[in-house]
Amino acid sequence: MTKLRVIKIGGNVIDNDVVLQHVLDDVARIGEPFILVHGGGAIATELNTRLGIPTAMVDGRRITDADTLRTVTMVYAGLINKSLVASLHARACTAMGLCGPDANIVLSTKRGTVERDYGFVGDVVNVDATALQTLLQLVHCVVVAPITHDGRGQLLNTNADTMAAEIAAALCAHASVELTYVFDHPGVMRSIDDPTSVIAELALADIKPLTASGIISKGMVPKIDNAMRAAAAGARVRICGPRDIHTNAGTRIRTEHA
Repeated sequence: MTKLRVIKIGGNVIDNDVVLQHVLDDVARIGEPFILVHGGGAIATELNTRLGIPTAMVDGRRITDADTLRTVTMVYAGLINKSLVASLHARACTAMGLCGPDANIVLSTKRGTVERDYGFVGDVVNVDATALQTLLQLVHCVVVAPITHDGRGQLLNTNADTMAAEIAAALCAHASVELTYVFDHPGVMRSIDDPTSVIAELALADIKPLTASGIISKGMVPKIDNAMRAAAAGARVRICGPRDIHTNAGTRIRTEHA
């Protein structure tokens, strides 16, 4: 396998069915095998609200207590993952849905509590790139939910942007990897109200001033951090809107050496 695309779709894409169906139409047309990583959107938060479970977010990352771990596992690895797989099959795109514990694809360790206790949140320590490649010989698309495990029986909630970046980084040793983050804006924007303000290219040196000015904030913080991580590993990384999967539009991530 010489070329591989990893595509991550965000929660706001999943929450908007019209947008989601358009995105699925586009990804189903990808000619080569690909990996689709997805987040959870508002569905898990809505379920928590119904069950009386409080939702807490810090810098775009969910605090995951034991009750929240149960609901996100049900929603991410269950409802959303299998719905995406079924929708791809409806588009004649053979797909398999899984999460980190399946075939030991993604192994994590529970995040420490020195700065903040995020609960049952996992930081990725290993991705089995060989297993993913083997699965892609059987199906056209592997759909990955952001649930991982620690190898000792504990499930962990892992940021979907992180999952996508770690998978892309691991596969860079085996293929030419393109990682595309698809969310509800046309790219990283200087002004959220101005669609012409997309930043065409971001380098590491740009991150600190853009964060200080508030242009990069909330959920964009982990997205940019992970995009930089994947780019440093050798992936070509782009952040774009839901109608730009087959274009070159959006924000390209550049390492200092590229």
